[in-house]
Amino acid sequence: MLKLIIREMRPRQWPKNFFVFLPLLFTVRQYWRPFTETMWVFLGLTLGAFIVFCFASGFVYFLNDLVDVDKDRAHPRKRMRPIASGALPESVARVTAAGLLLITLVSATALDLFSQNFPYPAGAPIFPLPFAFTVVTVAYLALQIAYSFYLKHIVIIDVFCIAGGFVLRAVAGAAIIQVPISPWLYVLTTLLSLFIGFAKRRNEIVILESNAKNHRAILEEYSPQLLDQMIAITMACTAIAYFLYTFTAENLPKNHAMMLTIPFALYGIFRYMYLIYIKNEGGSPEEALLRDRPLLFDAILWGVAVALILYFFG
Repeated sequence: MLKLIIREMRPRQWPKNFFVFLPLLFTVRQYWRPFTETMWVFLGLTLGAFIVFCFASGFVYFLNDLVDVDKDRAHPRKRMRPIASGALPESVARVTAAGLLLITLVSATALDLFSQNFPYPAGAPIFPLPFAFTVVTVAYLALQIAYSFYLKHIVIIDVFCIAGGFVLRAVAGAAIIQVPISPWLYVLTTLLSLFIGFAKRRNEIVILESNAKNHRAILEEYSPQLLDQMIAITMACTAIAYFLYTFTAENLPKNHAMMLTIPFALYGIFRYMYLIYIKNEGGSPEEALLRDRPLLFDAILWGVAVALILYFFG
């Protein structure tokens, strides 16, 4: 039963929660030097935020699968999930979902309390709202609950809700260590997640074909041609925004060394496009990242290049 619960929490999709590390990665150099005691404290806080969002996303997956259990049984892959297949009883799933929600709220509050024992890196709280991380976590949960019951049935808004989840992860990462977020981070996170969201919708239509609307009613409002245009627009906007970010963002090295990461970003975008249109693997970006070695290797190289430029060559 424990294995089924963990499987239903979908650990393969937890890489989405690494978005909470973006504020630490891109703003930490402004306030302290790497490899100091303070650095390790805030790295630990961000890791704690990542774990909280793993519990939060686990609750969301339970909620989604309980709401869509009948539709998931019509999907060629989703019907094998523990709840849809019947391996995990719905009564147990409901209790587990409630437990995950409680764990998320308690752990978020505890992490907020723990973070108050350390000085603010900017000298004053950037997020003056008490328990800012907990508030952002609750906002994320509220958005996902609204999405599960209502917003996923509104065309285009459904994908914007997916994008909102990624943005809130980044905001949560900034809230727990009290650092400001560059506007570019909001723009890039939004555009990239919209790109991924539209690709996910296209993959569902292609795989399910005539049965698509039975699995997810909103798919009837989309067409492959419309989604192809949306994917192309958001892909181009993401690339251009990243180009501009690398040499205009104030928190980056003044020598414009971050521009050296552009080839890695471009390859990652093009490789994902290849997976979408040639391999039909755009439905689950986190699984594509783990399974596709060139994409995973490129992501690692990008991360290493960013770290070296920010902390050693900036």
